[in-house]
Amino acid sequence: MQRQFDDILLGSIELFCLAAEAGSFTAAASTAGVTPAAVSRSIARLEKRLGVRLFVRSTRSIRLTEGGREYFEHCRTALHQLAEAERRVSGEQVQPSGTIRVSAPTTYGHHRLLPLLPAFRERYPLIRVEAHISNRNIDMHEENFDVAIRFRAQRDSTMVARPLGDAELVVVAGPEYLRRAGQPRTLADLEQHECIQYTLPSSGRQIPWLFRQDGHEKEMLLSGHYICSEDVLAGVTLARAGAGLFQTYRFVAEQDLAAGRLVEVLQPFAGRSRPVSLIYPHGRLLPSRVRVFVEFMLEHSHLPALSTQASQPEGG
Repeated sequence: MQRQFDDILLGSIELFCLAAEAGSFTAAASTAGVTPAAVSRSIARLEKRLGVRLFVRSTRSIRLTEGGREYFEHCRTALHQLAEAERRVSGEQVQPSGTIRVSAPTTYGHHRLLPLLPAFRERYPLIRVEAHISNRNIDMHEENFDVAIRFRAQRDSTMVARPLGDAELVVVAGPEYLRRAGQPRTLADLEQHECIQYTLPSSGRQIPWLFRQDGHEKEMLLSGHYICSEDVLAGVTLARAGAGLFQTYRFVAEQDLAAGRLVEVLQPFAGRSRPVSLIYPHGRLLPSRVRVFVEFMLEHSHLPALSTQASQPEGG
């Protein structure tokens, strides 16, 4: 095999990745223990070799060009694979380490992900977890997230989507509201009730309520005096306070239902659900910290553990 990369070039690639992750030559220099000028020279060598600009520079910041972003993704994957190969050979694989960045919506984050993290950290004490709990649509590549948990994940050839299960939908209300307004018995009754709405923060689009009637799936756009955005858990809080009816996931409402703080209604029309997926960048060799996190989440969703060959994204 002919040698293509010398030590200087490999070092330049490492410094380039550090600068891309930090968004700063100075921060990359501090992490690597070199001067900002050394980082700048390394980037210049790479740009000369490739014949493309990797960064757009200003007096206060740097950002990757389109070509720089593509090069960064390939280089980051390659460096992760080299580090993983060393860990496997040296035996460090038994103790995965480093930081994993996870994004999850508020519903799954508060009621499923966060309660599991202490057990994950007990099993893997050298891994540091950054949990981003928000309903904002994140860009996994741009914002350097390792894993995301999403409902209705869109098909993406650059991502692997592993199913965590189906989240069943229920319609709930507080006992005080039902004493005041009565229980709906049919879907038509919903027109006479206060139906708390949730709109998607990205588009402002109202989320329809999903039902099953006479063996057919049915969607309904309802109205009410309460509209929630950003955090769907606000609708649960309103329902618990007696504001009206709200459709949410059973796993979100299960504790309130068991304690009597919420009551399920329209049970004959239930049965609809939305799929939940664990998403991470496609690659033959995952960093060990990401691989064990994926395996842990699949284990606790009662699904098969991650195989050696990652599956292709699944629809949802």
